[in-house]
Amino acid sequence: MTNRLAGANSPYLLQHAANPVDWWEWGTDAFAAARERDVPVFLSVGYSACHWCHVMAHESFEDEATAAFLDEHFVSIKVDREERPDIDAIYMAATQALTGQGGWPMSVWLDHDQRPFYAGTYFPATPHHGRPSFRQLLVALSDAWRDRRDELVESAASITASLAAALESGGAGTGAAPANDDGAVVDAELVDRAARSIVDRAWDRERGGFGRAPKFPQAMTILFLLDHHRVTGDPDALAAAVSSLDAMARGGIHDHVVGGFARYSTDATWLLPHFEKMLYDNGLLLEAYAMAARLTGRLDLTRVADRIATWLVEDMQHADGGFFTALDADTDGEEGATTVWHDEEFREVVATVHPVVDGDLAAAWFGVRPEGNFTPERGDPTGDNILHTPVPLVDFVAAHDLDTGEWQVASDAVLSALAARRATRPQPGLDDKVLLDANALAIRGLAIAAVVLARPDLADAAMRALAFVRTRMVDDDGHLLHAHRAGRSSVPALLDDVAGIALAALELAPVVGRVELVDWAREVLDAALDDFTDGAGGFHRTSRRAESLVVRPRESYDGATPAGTSLLARALLLLARLTGDDHYRTTAEGILSASARDLERAPTGHGELLRAAVASVASGREVAVVGRRGLDRDALALLALSTAGPGTAVVVAAPDDDTRLEVLADRGEVDGQPAAYVCRDFVCDRPVTEPAELQALLAD
Repeated sequence: MTNRLAGANSPYLLQHAANPVDWWEWGTDAFAAARERDVPVFLSVGYSACHWCHVMAHESFEDEATAAFLDEHFVSIKVDREERPDIDAIYMAATQALTGQGGWPMSVWLDHDQRPFYAGTYFPATPHHGRPSFRQLLVALSDAWRDRRDELVESAASITASLAAALESGGAGTGAAPANDDGAVVDAELVDRAARSIVDRAWDRERGGFGRAPKFPQAMTILFLLDHHRVTGDPDALAAAVSSLDAMARGGIHDHVVGGFARYSTDATWLLPHFEKMLYDNGLLLEAYAMAARLTGRLDLTRVADRIATWLVEDMQHADGGFFTALDADTDGEEGATTVWHDEEFREVVATVHPVVDGDLAAAWFGVRPEGNFTPERGDPTGDNILHTPVPLVDFVAAHDLDTGEWQVASDAVLSALAARRATRPQPGLDDKVLLDANALAIRGLAIAAVVLARPDLADAAMRALAFVRTRMVDDDGHLLHAHRAGRSSVPALLDDVAGIALAALELAPVVGRVELVDWAREVLDAALDDFTDGAGGFHRTSRRAESLVVRPRESYDGATPAGTSLLARALLLLARLTGDDHYRTTAEGILSASARDLERAPTGHGELLRAAVASVASGREVAVVGRRGLDRDALALLALSTAGPGTAVVVAAPDDDTRLEVLADRGEVDGQPAAYVCRDFVCDRPVTEPAELQALLAD
């Protein structure tokens, strides 16, 4: 038996197609049915890789009695938060306002006008720690709808008005651009204060990362600190960023066997993750590890970046180029079952490695113990081990009197054997939809990794993903779409999508020497400035072509992914450097100015916008490399890309490229040789043709 979701295109919705619940997809038909039956709407929001979404589904949505009660007293709507982030953003704001916390699964009860009157996250099947069971809550809300309807409707109206004030009003931090009434400006001093606040107040110096458990990677904060260090040389910013990357790389949040990182760690030491692996996290972390490797020259950071990139391309890329969304936390209903190890099996695999690796050493290096090395969030110890490296490599080899290089080779051999064994196990589910915003992050990560790791195959993979977006994720009028799966693209692109993919194209263009990508990004951004504007200098998250919802949100606060306005500001600043069009710069500066106080008050929530602030205040340049494709041009381009800092734009073009870019006007080869032009506000030094000459100019 199946319900209406059998016709859905979302993997998350399809997971619920066999539920006894009479689910609806989001749409006017569902609300019309609720109005006709005179029952409230139950909205359940989650995503395919979410462990607690699976738990609630098994406990409640697969239960016949609970489903029967839902069907009798509610119209139930299921939404994939990744497919419809616009819906998720509205009701997550309501959930956080009503309960003080958020998360998925998200459970919200609405009136017939889409207005929320009650909300929460996971509700257990039986009462637990003072929380009512899901069934008890359904009974209470059904009774309240019958007996106290006026109170619920009044509450829904009040909650919605508050949401509108918070998400639509045009206050700082919402993507609008009101005038600063306190004179706050975004300058180098503000950026310094934001970085100092992160280092002094948020950085966990002992365990790495920021804040307390549960710990999320916060790659955008790390990237801001790295950018700030590149401009100022601030050693504390670099230390906070690198120590966090080190701690995550050693922890269980890192998939040591095949590469990539889980969504977050439930503990403060990065050992126990929720095991889902998201494309957006790994795109951001690839950029962070590659950037840190470039700044420090450390081979271990280079290695982590290389393994993330390899995992992305080998395991997460669609045959036609786009990148898939996520791997599930669960395997056959058990969280992390594919990735954990019992001591006996671990040693059995190690024993197969040739030349022979000492099993005790391997177990010590990867933190494997006979009794297991963690206790699940709920339940008794299972004897399972999450692979991690409890101590840094330098300390481990010193303690065991090992040669560093030889041990690295041995541990790599162990990982290869473990990967082969793991491949024989049941695998977690793959969310095979392609999301535009997440693909943009992956493209950006691959672009920088291609340069740092000297892996042109990564640039090729990024180009294939961008080509997929440009050809498959558009409507009949050429407008970008948010999601694609099984040959179907849907949902008008959000600001996160269009600003993110434009920024990705701008950053990839010089890596692949395709200046036409800059022109395409300019077209995308020009359209975005029209489609998302509020007419007063601010920007909505949804396009004017999108479905009208109860609230039209704005957003500049980073969530799991960068805020659309922050991405827009970064893309516009980079485009201004390439085109000389001051309108792009002033628009970006307006976005920054509107959030000036928020950048200081909550810097860890505005990492992407702080990166824009760094680029805005940095003494940037334009570097144009012009010449026919070949080794000579590649040498100049690689040097420019390897040394360019925040605020500097690099463009690589052929002499006959047809482009409108100001930075390339009247600039060509010199005596038939590829040439590099280093410019400040389009006033250029003499062109050079040798890498050593370019290096001298860039060092000035």
